[in-house]
Amino acid sequence: MTQEKGSLSINSENIFPIIKKWLYSDQDIFIRELISNGVDAIAKLRKLASLGEATVEENPEYRVDVVLNPEDKLITITDNGIGMTDEEVKKYINQIAFSGAAEFMEKYKESSEDPIIGHFGLGFYSAFMVSTLVEIDTLSHQQGATPVHWSCDGGSEYSMEEGTRAERGTTITLHVNEDGEKYLNTWEMRTIIEKYCSFMPVPIYLTNLEDEKRKAEEAAKKAEEAAKEGKETPPAETVPEEPKPLNEVSPLWLKNPNDCTDDEYKEFYRKVFMDYKEPLFWIHLNMDYPFNLKGILYFPKLGNEFESAEGQVKLYCNQVFVADNVKEIIPEFLLLLKGAIDCPDIPLNVSRSFLQNDKQVQKISEYITRKVADKLKQLYTNERENYEKFWGDIHPFIKYGCLRNEKFLERVQDSIIYKSAVTGAYTTLPDYLEAAKETHENKVFYTTDPRQQAQYIKVIKDQGFDALELTTTIDPPFISMVESKNEGVKFLRVDADLNEILKESDAEEDKKAQEKAEKLFKKALNNDKLKVRVESLKDESISAMIELSEQSRRMQDMMKMYGSMGMMGMPGGEDEILVLNKKNPLVAHLLESKKDDTAALLANQLYDLARLSHRPLEAEELNGFIARSQELMRQLVDKVDDSSK
Repeated sequence: MTQEKGSLSINSENIFPIIKKWLYSDQDIFIRELISNGVDAIAKLRKLASLGEATVEENPEYRVDVVLNPEDKLITITDNGIGMTDEEVKKYINQIAFSGAAEFMEKYKESSEDPIIGHFGLGFYSAFMVSTLVEIDTLSHQQGATPVHWSCDGGSEYSMEEGTRAERGTTITLHVNEDGEKYLNTWEMRTIIEKYCSFMPVPIYLTNLEDEKRKAEEAAKKAEEAAKEGKETPPAETVPEEPKPLNEVSPLWLKNPNDCTDDEYKEFYRKVFMDYKEPLFWIHLNMDYPFNLKGILYFPKLGNEFESAEGQVKLYCNQVFVADNVKEIIPEFLLLLKGAIDCPDIPLNVSRSFLQNDKQVQKISEYITRKVADKLKQLYTNERENYEKFWGDIHPFIKYGCLRNEKFLERVQDSIIYKSAVTGAYTTLPDYLEAAKETHENKVFYTTDPRQQAQYIKVIKDQGFDALELTTTIDPPFISMVESKNEGVKFLRVDADLNEILKESDAEEDKKAQEKAEKLFKKALNNDKLKVRVESLKDESISAMIELSEQSRRMQDMMKMYGSMGMMGMPGGEDEILVLNKKNPLVAHLLESKKDDTAALLANQLYDLARLSHRPLEAEELNGFIARSQELMRQLVDKVDDSSK
């Protein structure tokens, strides 16, 4: 062929500078695009060979080779795929945005099985983001084809002439610019290939000529030193190490779920996410209609509530990495999971990095949500013991999903369980309400901190009731949602509305004791607004407790969450009620004593003891409590000394 020069034909307008600078969000994505093109070329050849439209050698070893040449500042990407004729180069390279992959798929769509990655024909031009000059050397698979050499310096002019390539396939040569020099590093390039190309369906090999040269020199030096000493060079040092591909051409998600072992799922998880805590369980997605989607989602084991607030769900298109945590595909609440999803039907934009708005995307998202819900129901029904073991880790996912997705809530609401703070066993809301029907119908007692609220839980237990543990930050909005979905059901924290728990005693007697207690405590605490109630608790060891209505406490929690506590004053305040147990010896002594020399001291101490079981004391309150404790112990010592004289 004769040498040809010309201008690149842009289908719409001269968008070449835009392609070079703005089409891709990450510069290193050129590696993904050029390797993807090589994989496409091999997929096309495989398809033609299977149809008898191309002749290839027996058992061909298809591969893509990435070679770094730091000395000459070159990167080459070579495939042994379909290759191109000069007419195809003119059509697919010189006319930007005319996708050969799109045309090929249209022609062979009825018989296409091998995935063709390219969609838009723009991936090749990402090479110019890091190059001063790009060259193509290609030879078509067609009999008698002439090799083609093409070059362009990044402007709109190109040069094309007969090439020298002798083997079928294509080599892209990048003369890297200053920005691209970092990609001449083996570690850097390996990291990028493993990020984008770990599961491409063709083996990918990486070679650094500088590294190979150094190895050869070291081997030659050892051989020379061995020869001088009259020794033979060890065989292992004379035989080159067999190169290994950087990718896994058949990822686990492509296998039938019935053919995968637990060990394979765990090994895949460790390899992909570098997480050596075993996942709790996983969901293997495998769908062919109405769209093609395969993948594996893992429920990770969290070290604490706030660890890994965002997981990592990798999105692939025909085994090509697209992005992490694409919210259009992965429902927001499932972004806490880890996994890989491969969906050839995803409608990507021209940079193959982001999704276009499409009804198909919504269908895929709904399918994933449904599969997760079905897996949870299956575990609840068939593996209840394991499900309960998982619950501490998975319930934030589930509750958040219920808050965010109505359909998910409908599917999993019967699988939501609650841990008893009294027995440690798990129960469902319907079972709890059924057990409480005779004593506190439609009321659900719960604790947000079993240690802090241990005294209240004891009172609950003494009354023969149960309380549920709801201890995470997702629980307050979750129980509000549950109340809204279950008419008449009311959640009450164990320190709220103790009248709902405590049995009524002698009303007349309690009234007299309460009048005296109010007068005594208001005076001692110098607080005219203090509310006091006297009760007869079964446990005599409990002296006093603080009660705060559920509505007031929820309001305070909400204000605290939004940093507005200053608008409401100190925690508790006027909404608190001091509940005194008249069976407690200290309280009985205080209410019956005629002396008031230590009454104020004891009253303040009982009040602070009640507050300590309700919430941590503020700094000033704690200082007062410590000083008062020391004073009471001093008085006790003085009395002991006096009695011994």
